[in-house]
Amino acid sequence: MSNHNHACCGPGYASPADAIQAEREKLLYTIALYTGTGIEEPDYLATIDVDPNSPTYSQVIHRLPMPYIGDELHHFGWNACSSCHGDASKSRRFLVVPGQRSSRIYIIDVAEARSPKIHKVIEPEEIIQKTNLTAPHTVHCLADSHVMISMLGDSEGNAPGGFLLLNADFEIAGRWELSSGMNFNYDFWYQPRHNVMVSSEWGAPKTYYPGFDLDDVTAGNYGHHLHFWDWSQHKIIQSVDLGTEGLIPLEVRFHHDPDSTHGFVGAALSSNVWHWHKPNGHWQVEKVIDVPSVDVEGWAIPVPSLITDILLSMSDRYLYFSNWLHGDIRQYDISDPSQPKLTGQVWCGGLLGKGGEVQGRKLQGGPQMLQLSLDGKRLYVTNSLFSTWDNQFYPDLAKSGSYMLQIDCDTENGGLKINEDFYVDFGKEPAGPARAHEMRYPGGDCTSDIWI
Repeated sequence: MSNHNHACCGPGYASPADAIQAEREKLLYTIALYTGTGIEEPDYLATIDVDPNSPTYSQVIHRLPMPYIGDELHHFGWNACSSCHGDASKSRRFLVVPGQRSSRIYIIDVAEARSPKIHKVIEPEEIIQKTNLTAPHTVHCLADSHVMISMLGDSEGNAPGGFLLLNADFEIAGRWELSSGMNFNYDFWYQPRHNVMVSSEWGAPKTYYPGFDLDDVTAGNYGHHLHFWDWSQHKIIQSVDLGTEGLIPLEVRFHHDPDSTHGFVGAALSSNVWHWHKPNGHWQVEKVIDVPSVDVEGWAIPVPSLITDILLSMSDRYLYFSNWLHGDIRQYDISDPSQPKLTGQVWCGGLLGKGGEVQGRKLQGGPQMLQLSLDGKRLYVTNSLFSTWDNQFYPDLAKSGSYMLQIDCDTENGGLKINEDFYVDFGKEPAGPARAHEMRYPGGDCTSDIWI
């Protein structure tokens, strides 16, 4: 896939409309984990062939193991994206790949797209010494050549964490925020034309590292706020308490249209989706989708759907989210952001027993991380959430390994259908079954590119 590095411009695309017209993805990178599986091997970056005309279609074609065991690679992102499109000196060449548990940050060179290499390792001791931050999560590139990473804890694993900056040479440049005010940290997205960043809340690393305990919810150890930041002054200007209806708000997604103030967040534990916008000079947040809990035999409480990932199509017409415990992926038409309409649903595992099979394989676990093609027609899915939570809710996943599926998306009328020709079986990896998490394409995707 081209990086569109012409003489006039840098990485990415001039607009979301240009991104939609880009050539089809042929490679995909994902995180493959041994942390928490009982296999004493390092986590690795897996390169997947997603070109249907290739003889190695739907296969892992390269594995880049990290030099350490137990990092728990999790989310990752690019050194540059469409926010740098106007700078011809920039290129989307490096992946920034943090370890959630180790707080180590790997810089991966993908100049040779089919065989990535480790370029640099930033050790946790240096990060703690310079910023007192740990537990890196979301990675976004900024237009000024910096990379920003949300950090969920301090050196003791306590909240609220903060935001780490790396410069263009991947050296620690300090913390981004000039004042705090959040109880916890998690994901973030910025929209420069409105001078705003939004961030969400999970919990302190020392709370979620061991696994999920319902007592931590009643004790107030999980978040339920959205924070709106002044992007230029690096401080919170408005916090919105979602209350008990919005427990554990995770992934935040602004519209790709840089002029829009509309965005969405999925509240995992409350199993609902919230819409924000700025109609009258203040940010307003409203609940727009509810997924009811379901009684399941053997469970003491009704099982929430657990909305763990959401994303928006590059066209801003469709919203997708995964219900990790129930086992379905949903597609909503959000042409009217305040009134999403369900247009597609497909089952990919889960606790409700509706998961089905692909190529004769029973779908284990539940759908979790999502990545959508730039044209909106192909949704890729993996099923690992976090090692201890995987072991708690889907203990067989450590033995079976993850799947990667591709869902065909009808962008005209709505609708979802599993592509039966595509199945990546991480249960058959050379060192044993691995669990897969976030996904990226070399040419940009629907959750990393931001326009300024």
